[in-house]
Amino acid sequence: MISDVTPASAGNNLDPWYGNYAERTSGLAASEVRALFAVASRPEVVSLAGGMPCVSALPQEVVLDSVARVMREQGPIALQYGSGQGIPALRGQILDVMALEGIQGSVDNVVTATGSQQALDLISKLFLDPGDVVLAESPSYVGALGVFSAYQARVVHVDTDADGLIPEALKQTITRVHNEGRRIKFLYTIPNFHNPAGVTLSATRRPEIVAVCQSNGILILEDNPYGLLHFDEPPPNALQSLDPDGVVYLGTFSKTLAPGFRVGWTLAPHAIREKLILATESAILSPSSFSQLVVSEYLASTDWQAQIDSFRGVYRERKEAMIDALSEFLPHLTWTNPRGGFFVWLSLPDTLDSKQMLPRAVRELVAYTPGTAFYADGRGHQAIRLSFCYPTPDAIRLGVRRLATVINGELELLDTFKGTGPLHVIHREASSALDSAPPTNIK
Repeated sequence: MISDVTPASAGNNLDPWYGNYAERTSGLAASEVRALFAVASRPEVVSLAGGMPCVSALPQEVVLDSVARVMREQGPIALQYGSGQGIPALRGQILDVMALEGIQGSVDNVVTATGSQQALDLISKLFLDPGDVVLAESPSYVGALGVFSAYQARVVHVDTDADGLIPEALKQTITRVHNEGRRIKFLYTIPNFHNPAGVTLSATRRPEIVAVCQSNGILILEDNPYGLLHFDEPPPNALQSLDPDGVVYLGTFSKTLAPGFRVGWTLAPHAIREKLILATESAILSPSSFSQLVVSEYLASTDWQAQIDSFRGVYRERKEAMIDALSEFLPHLTWTNPRGGFFVWLSLPDTLDSKQMLPRAVRELVAYTPGTAFYADGRGHQAIRLSFCYPTPDAIRLGVRRLATVINGELELLDTFKGTGPLHVIHREASSALDSAPPTNIK
């Protein structure tokens, strides 16, 4: 029998358990990216929204062979519980992967995870108390913002530019937060082919960022899903290679193999590693033995570096298709031109609002992610994240063309209503006119 239950009438009548949830659940909310998936999955909609890898570029027979060998030779192990730290053989292979970015770690300090997203959650669980501050780039990864919010942390954004995080802005932000009497737990950063901005932290800034954090006793959480997916030159060596004791490194096979395996990892200093293993065992007992063994077999039996190079070619072609389409259809706007990864960051005129504009874009059969998804402080209305990793080059061109119809249509209508009142009135009148117009549905 359940006792002491807060009645439904005390809160949300649609949820009888409304008054019983933990306080931290107030930070749980569906991301704007997830909310788009139902719409973006419609076949007639060109989705430039989600960062889904092009798994069709991975030969399925290679994966089938790895699965078959694992089941034939290690079936009982693959189907059983495993270590909370992960399978030693795979952890050793992960060192080979990280070595490509200048990291010389120890197998003992690698902890595998159910994707790097789970590793991010566990690190946050270990470090964050309600009210703690996390420093993050401006903008930052929506999945990380959701995790920090769930642990009731306050995200403070640090300015970036074409060369990534700005060291002087980091110094000023740290000083301001300290003067407010708040406690900074770590800096969260995606230095390579940033999600969502597409920029890469320059080689000259990397030691500066590390030095600033060292002098202030701030841990760095380096998230690096895209680092091996460079189009020409590889990015500079990882921040972890500059300060192994002050950086926790997150990696994943989701972008260089396939996200369905849900295999990622953390490379952490010894003391953090010990707590991370305990947190893993508490949360899930152990990561999937089956997935780890299949990934390990794949790495051992295939030319995985050649496959990554093949992925690079796929994404390079799609990025070029997007940049060419933007140059043709939206030449009056500005955007980033990434040297790797999945994303382009498109800047809009101050008069436009990417979040308000999205329903009209969907009517024109194109989806994108509004910039507001990537800020914890309400900014981002004049920005759009465009993803080029999943659609074909032809679909990308079509999607950008449809997007241009939406953007140019909004600008024309705003210009028509210019002078009729305050900006919010102009937006209301223009929105009403657009909503009553039939979709163009450019083919």
